This record gives sequence, structure tokens and C-alpha cells, in this order.
Amino acid sequence: MKSGGDTRMRTRAGRYLAGPRLRLPAHRASSATLAGAYPFLTAGPCDLGVPVGLDALTGAPFCFDPWALYGSGELTNPNVLLAGVIGQGKSSLAKSIAMRSITAGRSVYVPGDPKGEWAPVAQAVGGTVLRLGPGQSTRLNPLDVTAGTDSHGPRVRLLAAVAALTLHRELGAAEHGALDAALALAERQRPVPTLAAVLEALVTPDARASHDDHVRVEDRKLEGREVSHGLRRLVRGDLAGFFDGPTTERLDPSAPIVVLDLSLFGSDEDALALAMTCGSAWLEGTLAGSALPRWVVYDEAWRVLRHVPLVRRMQSQWKLSRAHGIANLMVLHRLSDLDAIGHRGSEARALAEGLLADCSTRVIYRQEADQLAGTAALLGLTRPEQDLLPVLPRGTGLWKMPRRTHVVHHLLHPLEADVVDTDAAMRDDTNQRTGGWSG
Repeated sequence: MKSGGDTRMRTRAGRYLAGPRLRLPAHRASSATLAGAYPFLTAGPCDLGVPVGLDALTGAPFCFDPWALYGSGELTNPNVLLAGVIGQGKSSLAKSIAMRSITAGRSVYVPGDPKGEWAPVAQAVGGTVLRLGPGQSTRLNPLDVTAGTDSHGPRVRLLAAVAALTLHRELGAAEHGALDAALALAERQRPVPTLAAVLEALVTPDARASHDDHVRVEDRKLEGREVSHGLRRLVRGDLAGFFDGPTTERLDPSAPIVVLDLSLFGSDEDALALAMTCGSAWLEGTLAGSALPRWVVYDEAWRVLRHVPLVRRMQSQWKLSRAHGIANLMVLHRLSDLDAIGHRGSEARALAEGLLADCSTRVIYRQEADQLAGTAALLGLTRPEQDLLPVLPRGTGLWKMPRRTHVVHHLLHPLEADVVDTDAAMRDDTNQRTGGWSG
């Protein structure tokens, strides 16, 4: 090594010292080119499942199927969270994934459609739409479960959830006992009891059952008094005529999609929660014989997360998703919607956050700047992922999975656009969409 002025490295006491700094011109290239030069900067292709769109960093097609990815070890569970501010394309993504999954042999179940936006999807693929509400003749008996199953347990849990919703509190032990005894009496009277029969059994308890439980008939009647007032709303109150008699609909378990349209209940949150609880219980029993893997879509989930009994039912479904071949999709606007559910440390908040934790896949569309810290904390986002959220264009989302993250441009086929469109009322009819992007 020379000691002249052109020395690249010098030594001092056996150590190398840095020489003059290299000055190379900056190099610019496309993301696709840089991904080839530095493959460790991007995740590998996600090509299992139905096509969703294009990976924004590599330009490669992005596909998704929770069952296939779970089978390959990419996911720890099949559940999905989809969040983003209004107008960024969440609904379009959810509907197009549902339609494309049906062509791949999956089925779809929407247990509550509060805005009536899923009916066009069901009609487009030959599915079934059940409309509940004022002026409709449809009646569903939530106690009408599939024959051959252990029906008493699910029925009494459903009745307890309904009573808790109407009373806006949890049931006491004595009230549970009165409700269980009333259901048992109604089941002895007919194989498939109705809510009206359970209400009658609460008002007029069975003397022999009370004796066997070492409870006086007068005490059993008193224990069930408030529960009977709670159930009365569905039998003689404002929700009468929807769930208080024999079922008028029969479903084909192999139907590609079943939508429970609750849009006629409007903005009545209590009625919506009760209708979703009863309707989903009936649908779960009716569709239990289907062997197809099934998406269960909770659109506008912020409206139902406020009700602890309903969230408990959702939590049970989340936990059993793998056993039942179900992938739950929960759609929210902002993660701060959880603040309206309950304060930190409350049971309601803990249940809701538990649902988020049990979603292996988190798809986040654009979030406002004031939402970034809370979103990142709840979903475990890195700083670069957090910084990306406020600048995501419409129709583009951050897909975060346990071992990979993608930024995906959702693409719509022109034939899908009219089916999944939720902005028609806000757009001039002369300004028609031609497809190719998601709204």
C-alpha cells in the first residue's frame, strides 16, 4: 500500500481508517426494477387465491384466499379486518372478493346488511336475499335450529343474549334459571318452540319443574318477570311479526350467498342488534349443513360492536372459525370507532379488541392523520407502514399479514363496477365509471 496522496485506505496502529468518501451519482428506477435489484426490500408474491389487484411495489398480481393461505402456514387464522375512511373503496373490495370467491367454490353469508347494499351482489350471482322489516312478510324463528343437533344449549344462549339486549344489562343467575326452565317447557310442548311459547312459559311457569328445582312457582314467576318484559318486545312490541312465529322461509344450504337485508330498520340501533342476533341465529342453524368454506361478512361492524351480547356471539364465531371452515370479514371506518364501544378496560372494549387480535389479515385503507397513532398501536404497524396510511390513494390498501406486508391496488372489472358501486346516488348519471379502479 502506497503512502502517497492517492491512498484509498491508511492504517494506524494496525487499524484501517476511512479514506475519501465515494461520490456516486444518484440512481432512479421503477419499483419493479429496484425490487429485482434488491429483492429483500419487498415480500414475495402472494399468488394463492382469487385475484384482488396489483402489488404497488412490484407490479405483480396480488391474490388472496384465507383458507389456502392458512393451509400454507402464512396465516394463523382466516379472519380479516378491513378498515378505512368513507369513500376509499372498502365496500367495493369486500364485495368483489365475495363475488370472486364464489367462483372459486366458496360461499358467502351476510348476517346483517344495515344499508341494503349487498342485495345487488346476491342477485348478480344467483344468491338469496331475505328482507326483514316493516311491510315484509318474511318471518324467521330463531329457535328453529337444524334437526339432530344439541338444540337446547344454543337456544337458551340465544334467548339470554336477546333478553340482555332488550334489558340493556346482563341476566342474573335466577333469571337464567327461569329462562332455561321456560324454554324446556316450550320444547316439551312442540319440537320447534317459538319465542311466543317461551314468553308464555315465563309468565306461567311449570309447577313440576319448579318443584324439581326447589323453587316455588311464585318465586320462579318473579325471577322471570323482567326477562319476560324483555322478550315481549319481539312478540307484542315494535319487533312483533318478525321472529315470533314459525319460519316462512326455507334456504338451500348450497346457495352461493345469503344476505339478511335489515335496511328497513333504519337507524334504530337496538332493533338492528336484535334483528341481527335473531336472524343470524336462524341462518346459522339453516346453513349448518353446508360443507363449503364460507365468508361471513360484518359490514358496518361499528353499529353492532356497541352491543356486548352480540359481540360475545361474534367472538364465539371468531374462535370457532377454523373448526367450522369460516372466514370472518369485519368492516370498520376507523379504529377509533372502538371508543364509542366502551372505555379502555371495559368488557365491551376488551371483547372488540379481542376480535381485532383474532384477525390474522388486516387491510387498512387511507386513515386521517389524527387516527395514525391509535391505528398503529392496535394493529402493530411499523413506522413506515403508519406513515403510508394518510397518503394511500383511493382503492389502494395496506395488507398486513403475520409475515408479510403488501400495498395493493384493487382492480375492478367493468362488469363488476355497477354491482359493487356504493356511490351511485352521489354521482351524475352521465359520469359513468368504466372500471379499472375501485371506489
